[in-house]
Amino acid sequence: MSTLVLIPARMASTRLPGKPLADIAGMPMIVHVARRAAETGLGRVVVATDTDEIAQAVEAHGFEAVMTRADHETGSDRIFEALTTLDPQGKVEIIVNIQGDLPTLDPGIAAAALRPFGDRQVDIATLGVEIVREEEKTNPAVVKIVGSPLSPSRMRALYFTRSTAPWGEGPLYHHVGLYAYRRAALERFVALAPSALERREKLEQLRALEAGMRIDVEIVDAVPLGVDTPEDLERARTILSN
Repeated sequence: MSTLVLIPARMASTRLPGKPLADIAGMPMIVHVARRAAETGLGRVVVATDTDEIAQAVEAHGFEAVMTRADHETGSDRIFEALTTLDPQGKVEIIVNIQGDLPTLDPGIAAAALRPFGDRQVDIATLGVEIVREEEKTNPAVVKIVGSPLSPSRMRALYFTRSTAPWGEGPLYHHVGLYAYRRAALERFVALAPSALERREKLEQLRALEAGMRIDVEIVDAVPLGVDTPEDLERARTILSN
């Protein structure tokens, strides 16, 4: 399948303004993410942005950038505009959305997101990891997956929530916000209005589930560090400097 890897990036972060260009071990964070994305070997890698400075930084390090509108509400809307610009003839079959704040992403983990597409019924694929730290089980910032197991390493997502779920004995799974879409699924998704549960939980993926789309989750071994705060940025600098 023809695959395009898109990395949405914007400067308007409320908790860490300008974070795509934050220096980590001598390079902007967005360049680290582009390098990791290229190492997956999945296909063409492009940063989708609304900021000239981000595009210039990406291109200065040998990667590709595409400009998008500044008024997109979600990363999915941004990557869909990028897709239509980069591939107007519709040749790309799979679109991988890697967040621009994952500088420590393991390329092997990213590649695992495509495995569920062996089943033609899957519209969207994403990643999860078992929660091992007790404090994360009740942390609303750690999004949990409620799903039906399909194999030891895969589940069909039934719901995503910031609450502690499901109830009872057994593992809990942390959702890793990296998505792969079939082209038709992405086109359908961005045409849908935000759903009631999406607005309530503030989780975009619930829009797809409420519309009857199928999301399968590949279980991996580690969560990449998402850089959302100054403390996260310092952790990323420590990891990548070593």
